[in-house]
Amino acid sequence: MSTVANPLYRLFHSPGACSLAPHIVLEELRESCAIHYEPVPVVIAEGANRSPAYLAVNPRGRVPALAYRDESGQEQILTEAMAILLFLGSRHPEAGLVPTEPMALVRLIEWMSWLASTLHQAGVRTVFRPERFTTATDKAAHEGIAAQGRIAVRAGFAEIEAKLAGRAFAFGDRFSVLDAYLVVFYRWGGRCGLAMREEFPGFATLIDGLRARSAVARVIAREGLQME
Repeated sequence: MSTVANPLYRLFHSPGACSLAPHIVLEELRESCAIHYEPVPVVIAEGANRSPAYLAVNPRGRVPALAYRDESGQEQILTEAMAILLFLGSRHPEAGLVPTEPMALVRLIEWMSWLASTLHQAGVRTVFRPERFTTATDKAAHEGIAAQGRIAVRAGFAEIEAKLAGRAFAFGDRFSVLDAYLVVFYRWGGRCGLAMREEFPGFATLIDGLRARSAVARVIAREGLQME
């Protein structure tokens, strides 16, 4: 996407990272609410997240980060995918991306918190970056951690599969920020070496429906991602 004049939001993202979820949500909001945003690539594989320019945005060197204009017109920075997703959904209630009823919102947060903590940090990351979870430097130790992580991911995906049984959307009867978040995890499952369609057909069916949405398809193409 070309540079947008006076965007309401700027999303700092890396292709295929968890920033994919807010990228999808922003594109949904562009389509349904005519908001203007600018995606700003920060390619982790190229080390762009450790550049001085990006560290000035997010000193943790992680994506996503969202720059947004507050009510006074001042630019603020928000980090962490789950916080950004809930912020965007709550700031644009007309899009219906998060529930307004308190208990429903709590249940949505429960789902997303489990994805962000247990499944991402204690599962997917141990498969992708096992060296970060041990002081050992030998390959066998890293492979052992990754193997245990893959077991945790498979168990988590089995839980997702059960939750999605018979559903067109992950939460309620319409697209929500949770659906955008699950696109990320489905893709990560393939990267973890799981046969997603064979092992988790309900999850695959959900993702097929989401990929048919024009906003989701545009973002996947823009980030140059491959999904089974």
